[in-house]
Amino acid sequence: MQNFTKIGKKIVGIGRNFSEHAKELGNAVPTSPFFFLKPTSSYLLSGEEVEIPKGCIVHHEVELGVVIGKDGRDIRESEAMNYVEGYALGIDLTARNLQDVVKKKGLPWSAAKGFDTFTPIGKFIPKSEIEDPHNVNLWLKLNGELKQNGITKDMIFNIPTLIEYVSSIMKLEKGDLILTGTPSGVGPIHPGQVITAGLNVNNENLSTIKFPVVERVGLFEFKP
Repeated sequence: MQNFTKIGKKIVGIGRNFSEHAKELGNAVPTSPFFFLKPTSSYLLSGEEVEIPKGCIVHHEVELGVVIGKDGRDIRESEAMNYVEGYALGIDLTARNLQDVVKKKGLPWSAAKGFDTFTPIGKFIPKSEIEDPHNVNLWLKLNGELKQNGITKDMIFNIPTLIEYVSSIMKLEKGDLILTGTPSGVGPIHPGQVITAGLNVNNENLSTIKFPVVERVGLFEFKP
């Protein structure tokens, strides 16, 4: 499933799945899962450039991605891990000032989450390499300075719960990615910086990704 970024049809982003992250943004801690969708055109492979759209304050959110291995709907928690093919280290980028404006208006987050380059992603990690996906260390650095450092045991809703919930609403298909939420420490990135992120299990690094940050050249400009 090395090619999940090409064959997957959707990226499912789980919101506020770490209580400290919800609190740092002033959001209520959810009592049931909720999610948003990102286009697969937002994938960015390690070494390519993250683009900051004009007028946007863009925040980094490092996450564990779950790669779905076969189609399924109404998947029970007890069967959910049978649908997991593997994992990937991902970063969910958010145009935070754009998101804040649309949230206040009750509008969708699609633009704030869906820009090209807004889902930097690492290599596919087979399920066999991560015995317990709820004991994974995720970290992110900006220009070598540690900004996020968390562990997936702090997720509010575990992976089987997320798969059951999402698949009760929409079919999960082979190659789809579920981004399971981010630990606290999110913050802005700027052109000229370099993002580095990693995924460790038992102090062993399984994936590291690195992205230079540049200004996006194009038609879009956010004007509050």
